[in-house]
Amino acid sequence: MSLPQSMTHIQADGAGAPDVLKRATGPLPVPAADEVLIRVEAAGVNRPDVAQRQGSYPPPPGASLLLGLEVAGEVVALGANATGYAIGDKVCALTNGGGYAEFCTAPTAQCLPWPKGYDAVRAAALPETSFTVWANLFMAGRLAAGEKTLIHGGTSGIGVTAIQLAHEFGATVYATAGSDEKCAACIRFGADGAINYRTHDFGAEIRTLTAGKGVDVILDMVGGPYMQRDIRSLAMDGRLVLIAFLEGSVAQSFDFLQIMTKRLTVTGSTMRPRTTAQKGVIAAQLRDKVWPVLDAGRCAPVIHATFPLAQAAEAHRLMESSQHIGKIMLTLG
Repeated sequence: MSLPQSMTHIQADGAGAPDVLKRATGPLPVPAADEVLIRVEAAGVNRPDVAQRQGSYPPPPGASLLLGLEVAGEVVALGANATGYAIGDKVCALTNGGGYAEFCTAPTAQCLPWPKGYDAVRAAALPETSFTVWANLFMAGRLAAGEKTLIHGGTSGIGVTAIQLAHEFGATVYATAGSDEKCAACIRFGADGAINYRTHDFGAEIRTLTAGKGVDVILDMVGGPYMQRDIRSLAMDGRLVLIAFLEGSVAQSFDFLQIMTKRLTVTGSTMRPRTTAQKGVIAAQLRDKVWPVLDAGRCAPVIHATFPLAQAAEAHRLMESSQHIGKIMLTLG
């Protein structure tokens, strides 16, 4: 296809509130040797985008300065050594930035086909949460069928995917959320129990739900004030996996004794700084384990709202309000 000389994108006019996000025009990105160029039809909005806009999560060296870590659309150009995809293929991709734009590049190793029956919005809602949940809950956390897990932030994009996949692969799932409405949504998504953290102590509730034994894996995106209760909520040989620190990374008066006496593992990770090869390993496992589930019509992403690309600031305001259940998306075209 004939490509335009320029494209519309969203750029941040400095760090700050959502209003710094402005529509702009610039050149198309050029795919590197192992990349494809994607004509973007939809892009996801994620917490790291908000952090980057605020100035607290700068892109790694060599990454696009534009926001946007997941897209879906059509392959329109190939890098010199790009394999596995052809011009015209419909893909979704975990990008290294640049998703809030009409065109975006992504390494082929970080691309996946649209699941059967999916449109662009649902396909674009998959990469960031799928890569994060699989890498952390299943690879690092080693969650297995028959085990129990606690998912904090159960109605976030990450939380919904974690509940769905943990349930799909045979775990007993508990979740925390900030309202009774959100707790009810967690149950609909597959949680066996949900705890309103505003009205109940999740640590006490987990002890009750598990007859005092605790859970095997906790996926935590809250951080500091939850750490001690997380440790107390884990069973023998339990695993705590940290993926964000929405309430800070410092835990006051932390007692390490139970880590030793219960043989616990405490780990964590970020996704964006990983190499293409590392992300490619995750993508391969997703294609093998998760994409057949999606093809069969299960574990579909939950879309809370969609906005045109030009309204990216409004999408960020909704994200920051924490009123959403599931994914917030941007559409193009």
